[in-house]
Parts: sequence; C-alpha cells; structure tokens
Amino acid sequence: MAGKIIYASVAIALVCSTTVSYQQVNAAQTPTAVPVVVELFTSEGCSSCPPADAFLQRLQSMQPVPGARLITLSEHVTYWNHDGWKDPYSSDELTDRQATYVHRFGLASAYTPQFVLDGSNELKLTDADQLRAIFEKAVKDQKIPVTISSTHIDAGGFGIVRGHIDIDGSTNKQPADIYAAITLKQVNSDVSAGENKGRKLTETEVVLDLEKIAKIAPGRSLSRDFEIKLKATADPKNLGLVVVAQASGTGKIVGATSIEIISSIQTSNASQSDPQN
Repeated sequence: MAGKIIYASVAIALVCSTTVSYQQVNAAQTPTAVPVVVELFTSEGCSSCPPADAFLQRLQSMQPVPGARLITLSEHVTYWNHDGWKDPYSSDELTDRQATYVHRFGLASAYTPQFVLDGSNELKLTDADQLRAIFEKAVKDQKIPVTISSTHIDAGGFGIVRGHIDIDGSTNKQPADIYAAITLKQVNSDVSAGENKGRKLTETEVVLDLEKIAKIAPGRSLSRDFEIKLKATADPKNLGLVVVAQASGTGKIVGATSIEIISSIQTSNASQSDPQN
C-alpha cells in the first residue's frame, strides 16, 4: 500500500508542479498545440490502477504540458477478469493492442497500469525527470494534420457513428494505419469483487470501441467518410471521438485529433460540423 501511495504522489506532484511552473505558457497556448496521445492500459480489477486512472484524468483536465494538447485514452484489458470482477469496459481488442506494445518494447509480459506516450515510449510515473523529458520531446515531434468533421449519430440505425476525416499526409514518410476510438467521457463503477472490492471508481476517456478505419501510404493524404457501429449502448452526451494515425511498422503515432460527438441524433443524410477541442 505504501508503494501505491508514493507512486500516486509522485505522479500528482509532477502534474501540479508542471502546471504551476508553466502557468503563463499554458495561458498563451493556441489551437496549434501539438497533439500528444497518452494511452493507459488499466483494469477495474487491478488495485494499483486507480492512482493511474486519477493521473490520466488530471492530464486531460489540467493540460499541464506547454505546447501540447494531451489526448488521453483509458484502455481496459481482460486479463484481470479472472480475479472475481469482470471489467465491463475490457475487451480483447485492447488487450491485443497492449500485447503489440509489449512486443515492440521488448517486455517480458504485459502489466497494469501501463502508460504509453505517442505509441513509442513508456511513461514511468515514479521518474519525474523521465516524464518531463519524454513530454518535451513529444512536443517537438512533427505531426501530420488530422481533422474530423460532420460527425453525428445516425437516426436510421441508432448506435452508428458517422463522420468525415481529412489527413494531410504529404510530409509523412511511412505507411500509417488510421484508428478511430469512441470514448466515454466519464464512467462510475461500484466494484463488488476482486482487488478493488467495495471501491467506487471514476474513470475518464474510457475506450468503448476501437477500429482501424483506413490506411495511408507515405506522402499520401486521405479524405473520406467513416462509420462505426457501437458495440454497447451509451448516452450520446457522454461520447467522444479520437482519430489516430499510427505508423504501421514502428507504432509511433504521427497524427491525432479528438472531438466531442454531437449529442443530438441526426438523420443519415444530414450532418453538422463539430469544432475541435
């Protein structure tokens, strides 16, 4: 337990100190801030995960890194489901996604909580210097522009999210896979079994669906409509959308954006632009 408290304290202290140190810089941030994707592999059945969930929430809400717009994803894995509590947000697809990172990073096995930044670096929350260095490097990396427009929920088939993506890949030097993630902005769970038995958990940006929707060749751009059928019902007002361009070979995220999905249900032949956050 003491280790978990120290772990959480270092992470939270980093966010707080960074926010204070860069307060004036943050105030001057513009929409041109570089998108930086922070993935957390987690589980409601893991007692070490709630502090990491809280850290992810603070990254999203406080945006403490100057020059960056942090896009956070909470990805729930299945291998804790045998311990008495089945995580309702866990999926084989997200477990397989983590396994890909485990292989790329040369790790002995998967673990939770695990933070991955821009698909290419693990974050160690007990090492403040490493965290700062990795975030500073991520802000300097060139990203290709990704935009989402005309996003709506199809009234003709409730649970189908439709939209349009534009990706300027003219400066991209490697093939990239395009993924779309439907997220739940906030979920609350009363855990009745497993390591977190009796706890009330609050989690943010929980991935509900993750699908590969396209692929682009080096130097090529993309403009196309897309649709994603939700695998579970959800309040439209609690939904978000993230689109990520990820290098096919290295897994490095080379572009990303996120928006809030339009809460009103629209007909299939109508659309409305939703401004980016």
